[in-house]
Amino acid sequence: MKPTNKLILTGIFICAFGFISYAQESDTADAIVKDRPDATEASSTVGKGVLQFETGGLYESFEENNIKSEAYTYNTMLVRYGILDNLEFRLGWNFVEGVTKVNGNKLDNVASGLSPLLLGVKLDIAEEKDGMPEIALIGHVFPLFSASTDFRPETTGVDFRFSLSHTLSEKSSLGYNIGAQWGDDSPEAAAIYTLAYGYSITDKIGFYAELYGDLPEDSSANHYWDAGFTYLPCNDLQFDIYAGTSITDGQDLLLGMGLSY
Repeated sequence: MKPTNKLILTGIFICAFGFISYAQESDTADAIVKDRPDATEASSTVGKGVLQFETGGLYESFEENNIKSEAYTYNTMLVRYGILDNLEFRLGWNFVEGVTKVNGNKLDNVASGLSPLLLGVKLDIAEEKDGMPEIALIGHVFPLFSASTDFRPETTGVDFRFSLSHTLSEKSSLGYNIGAQWGDDSPEAAAIYTLAYGYSITDKIGFYAELYGDLPEDSSANHYWDAGFTYLPCNDLQFDIYAGTSITDGQDLLLGMGLSY
């Protein structure tokens, strides 16, 4: 049976409420620092011995000349584990279903399966001090063998980025990433960037807005935006919900939700 929208929502909330009961018993002094839901990666690691799960689901659509492409990502799982105080291991895997509609009619050639595995590390470089930002370096590789046939590229993907952040006030912060990626069956490099503003509405509810995109060497640039809310019922658990679209062509709608534990 193929996954449905109801399955993703049910799965997320079953896991979430199961986590709440445990997390309330194991609160730590510091609130969870996560890399979702925005495209901007956090500028700090999880800490030595800490195991963190970040997962969710999202929907994307784009229509051009009466041809509509839809993508359902049912599991955006990222597992982070602190090897050292300043170094974490990262493992991620997504299950994706792609649907094409022509004049509103769904085609039979539905693509589904696992995207390439994400393997990577994050290294803390500098703490925020005297007006200088907190800085971390992140690198990933995406092995070919790990992807399902429908989503297996011709070449192994690689990316890296510097993640930086500034504390603006007790309630607000600014984060941004700068880096490059090689993938999507293209030998050309693409510069990547993100810029996110976060604001704490209350101790438990937060808001963010973000610009992000990529600039390939020999192709047109792609620019996007998204915004969303987070809810922190306890220090070890956070829920999120967000929406966005592209500024350039390529994405009409992005909707997502998830949790970090």
